[in-house]
Amino acid sequence: SACNNSPHLCSRSYGNITHLGAHDSPFVSNEANKFNIGGNQFWNSTIQLDAGVRLLSGQVHPSPSEGPSVLRVCHTSCAIYDGGLLTDWLASISRWLDRNANEVVTLLLVNGGGIEATILDSAYKNSGIAKYTFTPSFTSAPVLSSWPDLNSFVSSNKRLITFVDSLPSGNTGASYLLPEFSYIFENAYEITSPTGFTCAPARPPTISTTAQAQSSNMMFLQNHFLGTALGAGIVIPNMNASSNTNGPDANVTGSLGAAAKECQMIYNKAPNFLLVDWFDHG
Repeated sequence: SACNNSPHLCSRSYGNITHLGAHDSPFVSNEANKFNIGGNQFWNSTIQLDAGVRLLSGQVHPSPSEGPSVLRVCHTSCAIYDGGLLTDWLASISRWLDRNANEVVTLLLVNGGGIEATILDSAYKNSGIAKYTFTPSFTSAPVLSSWPDLNSFVSSNKRLITFVDSLPSGNTGASYLLPEFSYIFENAYEITSPTGFTCAPARPPTISTTAQAQSSNMMFLQNHFLGTALGAGIVIPNMNASSNTNGPDANVTGSLGAAAKECQMIYNKAPNFLLVDWFDHG
């Protein structure tokens, strides 16, 4: 009788829930890889899901050695951090959905390689996760309450919502791959100072003011992860500040609690997605 761990969420619209998100979910930094500086999480994606994360973001690139139809989850490029085959990552999430029949999960794919929807679709089918994909009846942002409630996702067993930040030729043939910026607006990312977080919309470029964001019907994805600038335009995740960055105390500068409270006041609604590094800290 619970949906996403709570019976109170079953009757609530998908657009009226705050989903905890793991930024760059597949890119794990731990003892096995000597705490690779390209990692954003300490635990893998299924452990993130076990802990209550319901939005997983990842970057997708064509394999540099196996051809453009072989897709890998890589951080910026596969030479920097190669997280393995996209099909393997999706298959692990599919198996988790098999085991957790009342849970609704969102994926956000950053299409770093400009991959066509049909090639992404092949990866979904080959991984076994395609059976869970949800296709809405609308093609742009509806009123937030028009999204189905979680119980509808669960009863139909279409429990995976996928947004992609860019699809070069659209999503023809894979209508479940939702163009992110038809449904979601985001604030800025690559913030390197605790005082640098802002609620102002940064993407899509068609929304440049809070008034436009408020009237757009789009869901708000709040990026809240801190980076460390190494120079030459290189920014790496700031692991050392994670407890403060993810902290709930609304009185602490740079904390998740402070940023979420500020954005809730500005937009008169809670953020739909909170995207963080090191989700288990703070």
